This record gives sequence, C-alpha cells and structure tokens, in this order.
Amino acid sequence: MSALRSLPITRVDAFADRPFAGNPAAVMPLEEWLSDTLLQAIAAENNLAETAFVVPDESGEADYELRWFTPTVEVALCGHATLASGHVLLSAAQWRNEMRFRTRKAGILQVSRDGDDDNGYRMALPAFRAKAKAMPDAARAIGGTPVETLWHEGGYALIAYHSAEEVRALTPDFRALRSGGDILYIATAPGADDPSGADVVSRAFAPGAGIDEDPVTGSAHCVLTPYWTTRLGRDQFAAYQASTRGGHIGCRLDGEQVELTGRCVTTLIGEFLL
Repeated sequence: MSALRSLPITRVDAFADRPFAGNPAAVMPLEEWLSDTLLQAIAAENNLAETAFVVPDESGEADYELRWFTPTVEVALCGHATLASGHVLLSAAQWRNEMRFRTRKAGILQVSRDGDDDNGYRMALPAFRAKAKAMPDAARAIGGTPVETLWHEGGYALIAYHSAEEVRALTPDFRALRSGGDILYIATAPGADDPSGADVVSRAFAPGAGIDEDPVTGSAHCVLTPYWTTRLGRDQFAAYQASTRGGHIGCRLDGEQVELTGRCVTTLIGEFLL
C-alpha cells in the first residue's frame, strides 16, 4: 500500500471577530499545482463555500498564485478566501506587512495588515460598476419588492430594496435562481435602523455555484462599493452581510479598486491526507 500524501490545511472564518461567524474558507498552500480534477475533488471534500489553493509565484509579479474552488466549480474571484489566504500567510510571516496574489482572471490582488490589529486586514479588489437592467425573473425568484435591478457582466445581479428589514426577510426560490447558471445575486438596502449598525446591509445567493446563500461575500462588495458610494455621496461606508453567520466589512472606493477591511479567526490547522 502506498504512503499517504499530506497537504497542509487551515480553516479560517473571514470577516469575523470570533469563531462561527463570518465566512469559513479552507486555505491550502502547495509546492506546485495539482491537477484541476484533484483540486476540485479536495474542495468538494472540504465542503466549504471556498477552498483557496496557493503556490509560490515564479513570475515575479506577486508572492503567490491563487485559485479558488467551491464544492462544484472554480470561480473567477473570491474575496473572503483571498482575505483568509492573506491571514494564513501573514500569520506565518510576521515580518511581512502584505502579500500579493496573482490570479488567473482577477489580476493581482493584495492583502495587507490593518494597523496594529494582528487579525485585521485590508484587501484590494477590482471595482465592478453595475448598470441598470431589467431582470424580472431574477427579481421574482428572490422576492420582495425591489426598487431597482442592476447587472455586471462578470455575473453579478444587484437587486436593491427600500429597507434592511425587507432584505433580511427574503426567502428566495433557489431552484429558479439555479436555473440562471453561475450568477451571484446580491440583495441590498440602506442600513438605517438595522441592528447591525451598518450603513448598508446585504445578502448574497449563488445556487448556480452550489451555494444557496453565501455567509459573507467579498466579491459582492466589489459591486456594492461603487453602487453605494454613489448613492451615499461619500467614498466609504460600513457594510453588514445579514446571513445567519453574519459579517462586518469596511468598504472604500479607490478609483478602479475597492478596499475592503475585515478580521479573520483561525479555527482549524491540520493535514489533508491523499
């Protein structure tokens, strides 16, 4: 019988200040890329919203290459697993203040320490500016009474509502949303009077990628940040994603990038055996 192969794995709750909050991600540093089939099988076995794989970058453009897999597909961009990857690598390299990642479809991404908070980070992601578009089928499947719907060609549907209470009460038809394919549906509203104390509240649904409701979604805030900075008339705001786990995200628009801030909590360190 051949010897088992051991791969390091760390599970992190991203955009969280305590365990069991935020969005869990598995981070697995590798010496070299495994086959796509094996990477997908590992992500399915982890059964988390995302598994992030990092390999030392040899191009000179970044510190690591980074890829993300849900249990069913590889995705073009994942914010919370990028934050989690930065947390794992910076925790192991205390002398470093930032990590740069080269990705296949989202360009160069960066995670930096946020001040003196050992578990607080700033992350630079691309800004996605959605445009108004009628989406009656999506609006019907998500429910409520939207005030407007917008679309970004990267596969993001933004549905805005009058109140955070309406967003929290949504009970989407996931079967109908799943039929639309790999689309991230983002429901959002002003946070006025919301118990989170945030300026903006949202929820995110990705049933076409195998995730009915994502707990806290960094990439959703690539769309939310340009939208809400325009509506609020300022370049930054506090956001809360109102899933069952919930998570706070600081959002700032910086030209064609968004800067997201959040904390991370490590919940598991171990070995994945093949």
